[in-house]
Amino acid sequence: MTKSSPTTLAERLETGFATARTLAEALPFIQIYDRETVVIKYGGHAMGDAETARKFAADVVLLKLVGIQPVVVHGGGPQISAMLERAGVKSRFVDGLRVTDEATMEVAEMVLAGAVNKELAHLISQAGAEADVRGVGLSGKDGRILLAEKATRTRKDPDSLIEAAVDLGFVGEPRHVDPTLIRALIEAKEDYIPVIAPIAAGLDGATYNVNADSAAGAVAGALAAKRFLLLTDVEGVLDGDKKLIREMSRADAKKLIDDGVATGGMIPKLETCIAALDAGVEAAVILDGRKPHALLVELFTDHGAGTLIR
Repeated sequence: MTKSSPTTLAERLETGFATARTLAEALPFIQIYDRETVVIKYGGHAMGDAETARKFAADVVLLKLVGIQPVVVHGGGPQISAMLERAGVKSRFVDGLRVTDEATMEVAEMVLAGAVNKELAHLISQAGAEADVRGVGLSGKDGRILLAEKATRTRKDPDSLIEAAVDLGFVGEPRHVDPTLIRALIEAKEDYIPVIAPIAAGLDGATYNVNADSAAGAVAGALAAKRFLLLTDVEGVLDGDKKLIREMSRADAKKLIDDGVATGGMIPKLETCIAALDAGVEAAVILDGRKPHALLVELFTDHGAGTLIR
């Protein structure tokens, strides 16, 4: 062992005691979530940062090792856009959903169920190598996990004010989740962590690209998860004064939408959380996935890291 000066040794001891205090403070929360299922939606631009992705993977492995059953559902919109741009294809969006023709659907499946899914599963397996924790990459088409039907949207013509249907192509809405394969993995004697891409088989036999938030919420509901954690690019839900709301009820969330306080992309996120609660999830949380260890702060501290909706 290399000799250290007293100051350096003291600093190391203090760091060690601080780590021990953190672990001791986390114990009550670890017991609350012991053997419980936590569904995590991972997406947004945080996925594009390699170091953030590695830290996320390590945090998910830690959850598994302390007795929690994590299930990851991921997005990949920026990655799809980048691939389409390289192919010279310009994307068009309606209400935040990418209009998806047959060629775009092929790219979306290749990126989501291929590159993004396998890389995230690999990062989890790397982070858990010493304890033999393994990420298992799946898409919603595997084992009939996720069935969807074609999404429908309408738009009002600004001149005639007539509502007209908008064809989004191969964009789907989740209609049924079969959790059999997911449960087999998380309940196996081996330490598997399912990593699911939001590509679904259609009720009509087609393949559909499903919004990752919606897919994750549907999976959380089917598993009756203890927590549904929706990692995104914002701090959480803000009130009318732009201050973070730490906790709210399902009714509060609906009121934010009805009163116009929640706007833009936060509306479908809140709607997804409400739907998950209705399906049997105990609580949902919207939090900033760009912050290192946000998962651990949310689950293992009394103040959390985002907005909790009960």
